[in-house]
Amino acid sequence: MSIARQLGTAAVLAVRQLWRRMSGAGAREWLSAAELETSLQMLIDRVGPGVVKRVTFVDLPATEPPWFDTGLDLEAGAEVTTLASGRVWLSRALGLWVGPAFHLWRRVGAAGRIARGKRDTCTFLSAEGGRLYLGGVGPGWWKDINGGLGVEPRRYRTASGSMSVAVIEWDCAVVEGLRRLTEQGDVGGLLAGELDRQQTEQPVPEGWHYLWELGPGEIYRQEDASGLAENPAPADESPPSGPVIHCHTQGDVGILQKAAAVPLTDSTRLAWRWKVDSLPCRYAEDSVPTHDYMSIAVEFDNGRDITFYWSASLPVGTHYHCPLPAWKDRETHVVVRSGGEGLGRWLSEECVLAEEYGRAIGGELPERVTRVWLIANSMFQKGEGRCSYAGIRLLGGDELDGDSELVIL
Repeated sequence: MSIARQLGTAAVLAVRQLWRRMSGAGAREWLSAAELETSLQMLIDRVGPGVVKRVTFVDLPATEPPWFDTGLDLEAGAEVTTLASGRVWLSRALGLWVGPAFHLWRRVGAAGRIARGKRDTCTFLSAEGGRLYLGGVGPGWWKDINGGLGVEPRRYRTASGSMSVAVIEWDCAVVEGLRRLTEQGDVGGLLAGELDRQQTEQPVPEGWHYLWELGPGEIYRQEDASGLAENPAPADESPPSGPVIHCHTQGDVGILQKAAAVPLTDSTRLAWRWKVDSLPCRYAEDSVPTHDYMSIAVEFDNGRDITFYWSASLPVGTHYHCPLPAWKDRETHVVVRSGGEGLGRWLSEECVLAEEYGRAIGGELPERVTRVWLIANSMFQKGEGRCSYAGIRLLGGDELDGDSELVIL
């Protein structure tokens, strides 16, 4: 991205944020630490014994790296709910922030596996006993599954804001406890939100999983699209008759992965169909503040990946390394569609992977494809993106161990 365009984009975002502040649109939309504690404690007192075993409140400054000791020693099998509020500002001038749904992580024990929730609320079963720790982490900042940081702690000094967290250990079944508390009131909608999540959560598409270092999500769901079409359409635009994965992203991020080990040869191709209904960003996506997009990607055995996406404005064929510092040596973006033409229609795509790798990355070709990814990011501009995928295949003739294709979806 050119310096001039980068500065132009930043100027547009800064003016927009200034207008929000002056118009009152940027007024605080989250609970303070005092509001969270006072409101929840009042409900707990009202509901009486037998519901909440114990509760504690933790404030996490954005400038401090993990881990924060909650003081809670959990027994194996303990059921715990966290309710979190606040904002971590990446840039107040540009209006860039993340909330607890993405930024708040936990682990049980000093070397336990890390995990996070899917919303500002989360419920988990403590598989093992140990001290509960909380921490805030940006995209791609983890080094390992046990919570080692892959960035210098001084990185946190550039952030501001905080997250306030209530940690509830239940003395009854979780859903019953949430219902009992919501009968007495709510805490900024957090209790009702967690009860809704418990009752409406969708399964992860079969055979896929979310990338651990970004955490789980509610972005993707799968359905059988048989009989989806009611009106005739051109063959290339007709709705699929098999499984479809739907993507809906707004203010979140997630990467869905599926193993797909095949040799990379001159004829190895990625083919897919998709219907993109709306894009999560209206700006060029090749800068950090505007890096919101939906895409399909392939990962290679050298750890790099190429992701093919529909841009709001960049020309077809544009390629660039990821603008996020933690991902710049790992991910390369390639624009395969651009603008509003074709939105809302089923379209077919096919890319020759060795050619794309040579053009966009260069150097020695990896030997194998290892995974296929679906990526959705809308955490920066908080826009809404919707699309659907079908017919995902890796093609390559005899190179695919005697088969003409490997069906991914």
